[in-house]
Amino acid sequence: MKRLIEGLVLCLACAFAGSASAQSWQLVWSDEFNGSIGPSWVFETGNGSGGWGNNERQYYRRENAAIENNALVITARRQDFNGFRYTSARMKTQGIRNFRYGKIEARMRLPSFMGAWPAFWALGANLPQVGWPDSGEIDIMEHINNENRSYGTIHWRDHNGNYAQYGGNTAVSVADWHVYSVEWDANAIRWYVDGNKFHEANIQNNINGTEEFHRDFFLLLNFAIGGNWPGFNIDESKLPAKMHVDYVRVYRRQ
Repeated sequence: MKRLIEGLVLCLACAFAGSASAQSWQLVWSDEFNGSIGPSWVFETGNGSGGWGNNERQYYRRENAAIENNALVITARRQDFNGFRYTSARMKTQGIRNFRYGKIEARMRLPSFMGAWPAFWALGANLPQVGWPDSGEIDIMEHINNENRSYGTIHWRDHNGNYAQYGGNTAVSVADWHVYSVEWDANAIRWYVDGNKFHEANIQNNINGTEEFHRDFFLLLNFAIGGNWPGFNIDESKLPAKMHVDYVRVYRRQ
């Protein structure tokens, strides 16, 4: 793991050649979580509106995120707090770091048990103005329950004004370290695990109302407990549980 890198990086791009050089990618921002959580992250608190719109069961707290062995660790706990049964953490780059196009990746090791819902994703920077799903959403990695599977999905409002989503998934041993990424350009969004592509979404010429995906997005990391998708059969014997993030990196094509 390298030092935290904020802003445009030219001279250190070669240090990350193993993950990006084959595609002539240039590193533009990263958080290596080497000793501290970088200043580009904002922490969300609470349970959102209706459990963040998903009936999630946790209360998010800054205290549930820490650095351990030079990696970010988000810990979900069985902890009664402000009327909720669980606590965890959710962090975002909103208002500080936005990105449009490029390669976005994180090296992660994920929890696996009934009720687990860790995610690495992005939302349109215009979310406060237009709301969801008009802002667009790119789910780089989602994992639920005890499945050995990673999901990649986009959400948006289509050309008919209807909510739309399009996703794919691939088998992966989530308890091991893997690099989860998207490559995003004006033509498509492509999903990868360890450099192996498993899904692609066409966004060329705003097809099917995908103009949202040609605007700026901010990044999010969170570890939810329960919700509409994973369900509410939560295995509390597995708590506390940890989501590990070695680094988050963003590249642009040279």
